Amino acid sequence: MKIYPAIDLINGKCVRLQKGDFTKVTKYIVSPVDVAQQYQSEGAEYLHVVDLDGAKSGGVKQTQVISKLVSSCNLKVQAGGGVRSLKDVQLLLDAGVDKVIIGSLAVKDMELTKAIISQVGAKAITIAFDLFVDEAGVMEIATHGWQSKSDKNFKEVLENYIHQGVDQILCTDISKDGMLVGPNFSLYEQLSKKYPSVCFLASGGMSEASDITQLKEKGVRGVIIGKALYENRFSLSEVIHVN
Repeated sequence: MKIYPAIDLINGKCVRLQKGDFTKVTKYIVSPVDVAQQYQSEGAEYLHVVDLDGAKSGGVKQTQVISKLVSSCNLKVQAGGGVRSLKDVQLLLDAGVDKVIIGSLAVKDMELTKAIISQVGAKAITIAFDLFVDEAGVMEIATHGWQSKSDKNFKEVLENYIHQGVDQILCTDISKDGMLVGPNFSLYEQLSKKYPSVCFLASGGMSEASDITQLKEKGVRGVIIGKALYENRFSLSEVIHVN
């Protein structure tokens, strides 16, 4: 299982949001580089970085910070937030990231996104979907830092990118994000069973080490862990070898 500890950035500082709400920000007095190096010391192989300034306003805003993160550790870094163009993708690849996360653009402009994938290769891209999931399991896609909803069908958009060769998909249940209430197990189990060739990254709600074990048992191949690590709900070393 791929374990991605997460670093969310606002103005170069580590933060966490609740349900994507920019008015509910928790700031942490620790440098992103120190956090990344600590994760590496605990056995991490991967790192998930989100530029929340870019996600909110569009365009990659914190390339220098991300580049410093990449050069300070030996982790495979996937980064995104505000990616709106091939130039943005190239900036992040030039900064040394392993994969670029494309979120809102993948929903708003599928033709441009497909052109970018053709240019840089599907292996360099993680497509990210932020989802509002109702009690009946109906999924709506959120865009632009979770500030807007799309009327596009989630599964149709998803399958479009799978058919293009993208094999890593990040799905965040917004209602769980930053809440420490446990992930949406049924969502990730359903997706992993329907599309077994895809590495789905579960994101949102991780609260205890057993969450990661349960996801693995349900066939989920990757997970993003953010606030639970900052709040010391469990250590990365407790879950890093779940396989």
